[in-house]
Amino acid sequence: MNSFHLTAIGRLADDPKSGKNGDVRFALIGEDYAGKDREPITTSVYFVAFNGVGQSLFEHARKGDQLILEAQLRANNYEKNGKTVYDYSFVVVSFKFGAPGNAKRLALQSQA
Repeated sequence: MNSFHLTAIGRLADDPKSGKNGDVRFALIGEDYAGKDREPITTSVYFVAFNGVGQSLFEHARKGDQLILEAQLRANNYEKNGKTVYDYSFVVVSFKFGAPGNAKRLALQSQA
């Protein structure tokens, strides 16, 4: 069991990219309310997906699409110059599509 599990909702910053090891990497962008008469606070979070989940994201998700996903936090600690470097990855477990992005909306309209 993984002790850190999260739900994230955001829009794809760019099309998902396929990695060297069959992984798929992408960033979600979220905007949060910052107060009256202030610009929203934008946050980007990077994720990685493997196997069927990664393949499905790579084939069907496009820049601007809203995703609702479940992810786990995984440690990627390593040694550098004799010191431990603490790193992590958000690994996607499952996802659903939310609202389509502009590119997908235009494609759907042209099919109608």
